[in-house]
Amino acid sequence: QKKSKKSSETLTFKRPEGMHREVYALLYSDKKDAPPLLPSDTTQGYRTVKAKLGSKKVRPWKWMPFTNPARKDGAMFYHWRRAAEEGKDYPFARFNKTVQVPVYSEQEYQMYLHDDAWTKAETDHLFDLARRFDLRFVVIHDRYDHQQFKKRSVEDLKERYYHICAKLANIRAAPGTDLKIPVFDAGHERRRKEQLERLYNRTPEQVAEEEYLIQELRKIETRKKEREKRTQDLQKLITAADTTTEQRRAERKAPKKKLPQKKETEKPAVPETAGIKFPDFKSAGVTLRSQRMKLPSSVGQKKIKALEQMLMELGVDLNPMPTEEIVQMFNELRSDLVLLYELKQAFANCEYELQMLRHRYEALAKAGSIGPLSVEGAHPEGQTGLGIEEGKGDTKDQIIDVVGAPLTPNSVRRKVGGAEQGALRSPTQMP
Repeated sequence: QKKSKKSSETLTFKRPEGMHREVYALLYSDKKDAPPLLPSDTTQGYRTVKAKLGSKKVRPWKWMPFTNPARKDGAMFYHWRRAAEEGKDYPFARFNKTVQVPVYSEQEYQMYLHDDAWTKAETDHLFDLARRFDLRFVVIHDRYDHQQFKKRSVEDLKERYYHICAKLANIRAAPGTDLKIPVFDAGHERRRKEQLERLYNRTPEQVAEEEYLIQELRKIETRKKEREKRTQDLQKLITAADTTTEQRRAERKAPKKKLPQKKETEKPAVPETAGIKFPDFKSAGVTLRSQRMKLPSSVGQKKIKALEQMLMELGVDLNPMPTEEIVQMFNELRSDLVLLYELKQAFANCEYELQMLRHRYEALAKAGSIGPLSVEGAHPEGQTGLGIEEGKGDTKDQIIDVVGAPLTPNSVRRKVGGAEQGALRSPTQMP
């Protein structure tokens, strides 16, 4: 009984505190055996062992001589190799790739390859170096015999070599075959190296000047995009105003009968910028007419305040009785007023930019930087107007881009308030 108790006590193992269950499972197997001292191969697992070491005889290795077929000097070397591979070629000789340089005969040279600037001896020397150095023309130019022959550049050597290769390919090709003839543009290569040398030899001042010019070019392109965007927005506002008035006239003149389907489809679509776009209450259930008078969230607080001020100046009640006709007329009136407010803002921006450009042009004209432009008339105050012909619009754009910094949106917004009043009071100053 004592022995059985001792054996049962020794076989029970407890997992130490703080040790994870997975780590404890790696230490002991299911039979509670001690962990192995050396790694052992087992067939139980997710994958089978690829290599199994047995009691087979080891393959013999021998210290044997070998020659490299890529070498032409017949040098003998020694290395360890398996005895079964004795007598075989050197395995790394297959990686020795050589360029096939064409060979020409005396008759071919006299008939097709003759050149007054090159002698046959110099051409033979060039092709001999091309075979020796595998068309590495920088090395060929370094090893070229400049004492015996005329001094040549790398581009001259390339041009002569590829010219002969193209001639031989045309001569030896069978009729009707599609040839891939190598072409070397020596002039382009010379210009490329010359430009690279100029780029490398730039002074720090020239580099700084180039970076400054690149930044100015980016500013000009950004200014141009902003100007085009403002022009598109202004054109959208004008189109929206014209479309809204035409629709109102058509609705007043049209009879109460239903119009044909064709006329409904032919109506021009009103852009989203046409005043205020009120939401449509088409959902099921009961709605109030006063909800249709509520301004959408897309209208900003600045526009809402300006709209309330204009309605107060016109003597219109801000909260009228919400009948069907009054709701429709009130919404149309507010939409027209918002559209008018946007047009006035665009007009003020254009007037302010025009004044700025006029002052810039006068400053440049006084400094003598630009020549005189064709002017249609002068202002009564003695200032020269910008009545420029349409064909010279590009010149004006160039002047605008190059001179001065562009107006930022914040600066334009600051000047809109004062410029808007001045523009509305003196509309005769518009060109």
